[in-house]
Amino acid sequence: MLEVKNIKKSYGKMKIVDNVSFTIEKGESFGLLGPNGAGKSTTISMICGLIPYDQGEITISGNSVKKSPMAIKKKIGVVPQEIALYPTMSARDNLLFWGKLYGLSGSQASKRAAEVLEFVGLKDRAKGKIETFSGGMKRRINIGAALMHEPEVLIMDEPTVGIDPQSRNHILETVKKLNEKGITIIYTSHYMEEVEYLCNRVGIMDHGQIIALGTQLELCKRLGGGSIVQLTVENHTEQGVEAINILESVEKILPQEDGMVLDIFVQNPHGALGQIVTTAVNQGIRILSVNVQEPNLESLFLQLTGRSLRD
Repeated sequence: MLEVKNIKKSYGKMKIVDNVSFTIEKGESFGLLGPNGAGKSTTISMICGLIPYDQGEITISGNSVKKSPMAIKKKIGVVPQEIALYPTMSARDNLLFWGKLYGLSGSQASKRAAEVLEFVGLKDRAKGKIETFSGGMKRRINIGAALMHEPEVLIMDEPTVGIDPQSRNHILETVKKLNEKGITIIYTSHYMEEVEYLCNRVGIMDHGQIIALGTQLELCKRLGGGSIVQLTVENHTEQGVEAINILESVEKILPQEDGMVLDIFVQNPHGALGQIVTTAVNQGIRILSVNVQEPNLESLFLQLTGRSLRD
């Protein structure tokens, strides 16, 4: 469905996307993860045809984004992070507007708007103005606008930012249903659990490059069974952290930004736990709690990038 091959993008001497390649199969749900500044938004913009790429090629269903931009745009729906709706217009009128931009006739747009409103669960608010909607309702209509022309590929950039848990769950279930209907999904999020729930495969970007790519199982196996012993502490010193770091059972330590949590990467958490706690106490580190995290996308991401997803 989608092939990104050796894509490069620079602004002056700054490389934003550096030789990125990946493919997405038809009907797949693909998560693209990376800390801020990793290059994922630029990559998505190039896939959408909004930003030209310097080198490489992007094709969707065999059509080149560079050579056939209008053909590509008919195949994709885009849900941007910012709400792309007219606040003084009703939900239905917004959908009609976007449907007609995609070339739907009046009757086609009316029929499709009714279907979309039913699908996103806002049929009873069809005549309500967007400015009267909650954040979650706006985001559901935002998704609806991207579905008006029944795209083959749906690209979603942080679709659940700043909304209540109930609306977030509704959106996740909506995305799940769309994928089950055969729509190919490209999903970016700062919430790792969303990607774990929705996506078959994941690509992790950092410094403009894909540094890990595969199914969740494949990526977690890359850790080699590695886990994180997470110490929440009242205090620590560089000397104390280094004493833990040189333990044979410890691979590395990444203190979180607030300095109150130490993420300690180990292969055998049960064997290492006693050594870690004993060393910490001997170094005068006051431990408030201990938590062991089994291998998951979060631990892989942290190990590969040295940062949490929100950094």
